[in-house]
Amino acid sequence: MTQTALNVLITGATGAIGQALAEEYAAPGVALVLQGRRLDVLRDLAARCEARGARARTAALDLRDREALRTWLDALADEAPPDLAIVNAGVNISAPRPGQGEVWDDVEGLLEVNVRASMAIAHALGERMRRRGAGQIALMSSQAAWRGLPATPSYSASKAALKAYGEALRDGLAGQGVRVNVVMPGYVTSPMCAAMPGPKPFEWDAARAARRVRRGLAADRARISFPFPLNLGCWLLAGLPPGLSGRILRWLGYGA
Repeated sequence: MTQTALNVLITGATGAIGQALAEEYAAPGVALVLQGRRLDVLRDLAARCEARGARARTAALDLRDREALRTWLDALADEAPPDLAIVNAGVNISAPRPGQGEVWDDVEGLLEVNVRASMAIAHALGERMRRRGAGQIALMSSQAAWRGLPATPSYSASKAALKAYGEALRDGLAGQGVRVNVVMPGYVTSPMCAAMPGPKPFEWDAARAARRVRRGLAADRARISFPFPLNLGCWLLAGLPPGLSGRILRWLGYGA
């Protein structure tokens, strides 16, 4: 298949979507940089990508380590920013049990990865791409960005932040040769998805999601939102008065 980017960075490459994206882009002439926390998974993934003809490098890095992240980003800058950076790393939490709130230490850890680290990567690479006059950044948001879910308020808020940041960044960099896209998946089969409370309608497997993301990025869609029935429903839900949308969420089984 024809690839639109020769040098591709994928963060969170050890997760289900990250692995599927790496294999989706792996092809002769493509150089992959795969970031994740689990070195054994990264090595296995790199081997699978190289079997498809790609060149693959790994970066075992915890994005909550600010100094390590800064050092890694500086090293990427010394080489050259990637043609495409898919900022995919993310975590999810929920309340330990019904009737309880989230644990604050867990909230801080989630915000560190989902918001601060993601924005730091997009900012650093965006500045380098701006100076080069070319590049593409994809930020992994979620359907939960449209309307927060009662059982996962911090996750919902973090994905809403990335949606707003990515859309604003797209406008800010549009005249400078840098494309920015916001990816808004629904439920994608993974351990993280399985751990989320509530129903999971229209769930997709990771390979299908990766194909949709690649097509959307190739077309430079501002929002890559899927699957259709769920994204339409979430978009409509976001336009309703909060009291009414809250009652609908409880009726659908998304209570806290």
